[in-house]
Amino acid sequence: MSGVWMFGKNGVVRLISNPTRESFEQTEPPFPGTATAPGARPRVLVFLPANQIIRSYAELEQRLGELGWTRYRNSDRPDLLQFHRSENSVHLISLPVNFAKFKSLYMYDIVVKNRYFFEVRDSES
Repeated sequence: MSGVWMFGKNGVVRLISNPTRESFEQTEPPFPGTATAPGARPRVLVFLPANQIIRSYAELEQRLGELGWTRYRNSDRPDLLQFHRSENSVHLISLPVNFAKFKSLYMYDIVVKNRYFFEVRDSES
């Protein structure tokens, strides 16, 4: 693994491959739901039946609701937005409350749990 290991404000370490000066100065992603590593392509979550790019949690909640997911209110974790299929299901989608922190890791979790309905694509911009 080559690159530079950086400590974030929250104490989490991340690897920056092929670092540039901008990658060290950049603290937040330029677009919500995008990768911050230099050279990484921004990703978007697409709802396939409508070919719609998900741009907010309101849109995501609507589409997940159509697929049978309901909002799970967890008072122990107010920092997470969670959805589950039913009270008896082990399937749970956990997302950060701030959509700006919605990265490809969370997108792929949604895709794995909703095959044929969602897809992660490279951003057009």
